[in-house]
Amino acid sequence: MRAYVEARELGALLAQAGYIVATGGYRGVMEAASRGASEAGGHVIGVTCERIEALVPGLRANRWVAEEIRFRDLRARLNHLVTETQAAIAMPGGIGTLSEIALSWSLLQTGEIPAQPLILVGKSWQQTVSVFLEQAGGYVRDRDRGLLRTVETAAEAAALLREWLRTR
Repeated sequence: MRAYVEARELGALLAQAGYIVATGGYRGVMEAASRGASEAGGHVIGVTCERIEALVPGLRANRWVAEEIRFRDLRARLNHLVTETQAAIAMPGGIGTLSEIALSWSLLQTGEIPAQPLILVGKSWQQTVSVFLEQAGGYVRDRDRGLLRTVETAAEAAALLREWLRTR
């Protein structure tokens, strides 16, 4: 799966650049990013949730997670994932990923979290954001549109993050 390969590469690139990598801690692209970071010698934090695990029997943090931060409910997990980071990079994902993106974007818009990169990787996010902004019309100001960036590859995301941090 292309998304797995991209996420693994992203994890490795971030770890090689000296960043701590925090993921949702489970399988799929979360596992891939964790694996890439771990294999590159980085520290991986998995942010997990008892509620999710209760819905999916046998689900546990992936083996690449070095440090697990557990929450009882999804709201607390989501809040931690969004507020306790210095940058957010979203790979292709589902409803949970969409929730993280929307909350991050909203908190950046209102200044409730410090200015930081919000980078979405992949054509699916480019299309999703494009359609949303087109349909939103005047509801999303240009300034707020500029709070998120879309790129096609993990390498582009890592480069954009490095550039953003270099200029701060």
